[in-house]
Amino acid sequence: MEELFELKKMLLAGNIDDALLLVEELTEMSKDDKLNKIFSFSIILLLHLIKKRAEKRSTRSWETSIANSVRQIQRTNKRRKAKGNYLTSTELIETLEDAYASALRQAALEAFEGKYEAEELNEIVDKTAIIDEAIELIGFYRT
Repeated sequence: MEELFELKKMLLAGNIDDALLLVEELTEMSKDDKLNKIFSFSIILLLHLIKKRAEKRSTRSWETSIANSVRQIQRTNKRRKAKGNYLTSTELIETLEDAYASALRQAALEAFEGKYEAEELNEIVDKTAIIDEAIELIGFYRT
């Protein structure tokens, strides 16, 4: 909020160059926030998809978490006024790939009552299939 007051002061003072720099900074901060949210929801989505595949079962809670994560990723990624998305399908895949390791570590703690390490759990599941399922649920496709 402080940045907006600073922007207003710059504009009223006619300091357009510094105001434009601040606008760029605010834009980057906003985009970073959206990317962080997408990353966080990607971990949750992948976590439940990993557990589902590993344990060959599901629960209503997992399905709800999957659906909520998909919805939040779609919502956060959508540009409201400019239309389109913040992340391209390639960038979304990269985000899912990055989030996978964190999701796998968390899934190792939760799946099978935590009896497997992340590396062992990784041998049980197919990373590519899980990421492909996540992409399909989100509504993007590998190119």
